[in-house]
Amino acid sequence: MLEALSLEGRVAIVTGGGTGLGRAIVQHLAKAGADVAIAARRPGPIEEAAAEVRALGRRALAIPTDVSDPAQVNRLVETVLKEWGKIDILVNNAGQVGLPRKPIWEITDEEWRQGLEVNLSSAFYCSRAVARHMVERGKGVIIIITSSFGLRGPRDAYIYNVSKGAMVPLIRTLAVSLGRYGIRTNGIAPGGIPTEGTQQHPDYIARPDFVPIGHLGRPDDIGHVALFLASDASSYMNGAVVIVDGAGLAGGYAPTGYAPVIPLNE
Repeated sequence: MLEALSLEGRVAIVTGGGTGLGRAIVQHLAKAGADVAIAARRPGPIEEAAAEVRALGRRALAIPTDVSDPAQVNRLVETVLKEWGKIDILVNNAGQVGLPRKPIWEITDEEWRQGLEVNLSSAFYCSRAVARHMVERGKGVIIIITSSFGLRGPRDAYIYNVSKGAMVPLIRTLAVSLGRYGIRTNGIAPGGIPTEGTQQHPDYIARPDFVPIGHLGRPDDIGHVALFLASDASSYMNGAVVIVDGAGLAGGYAPTGYAPVIPLNE
């Protein structure tokens, strides 16, 4: 099993890899032996993440990239191929949490387009950019980080819910379409996990007492699952979405705002 989890000699790209869940994913892939190219808009955090990878004895590239811009995505992939000659793993983690939550009639066209570009189209652009290379090599792994919000419908979070929910058919279409070429595509749907981004937007995070396991998650919880999906240990998994939320979805994340309030006896 430990041999199956090894990523020795493999090359990974992680978008949104400078902070939060992405940084944890970067660290776990590097600890398993992968060389990691880290992409995000801000140079500072990805340079710090790259330094951590190098401290583990692996190669790292910090490539400032706006993944909602397909031209920049193409340059990202071209840079990695020029430097390292191959791409084995793509983790589409980049996204924006603090999208407007308001009545549908107040959402502007620009807010809608921007939210879908950052959260959904970016995963499409990155997957498209690596697909031909992976097909030519006859192998590869694509991982897309969606959200438990994409499997529910929390009130007034239209842009975030739809952008994350639409990732599920993207995952499955990639899995069915590229599986014949030896490429596996799976997703991870995190639940309540405090990060630098979610702490600034508390309405996007669950209360611990709403999570059946009794506490919120940690970025490492997603890093562990990403490593498993990136490795040969998950070689027969394709088109799956792994929910990592302490059973929040199973328990209903009560209250939803729609159920009647029933007072309890003291």
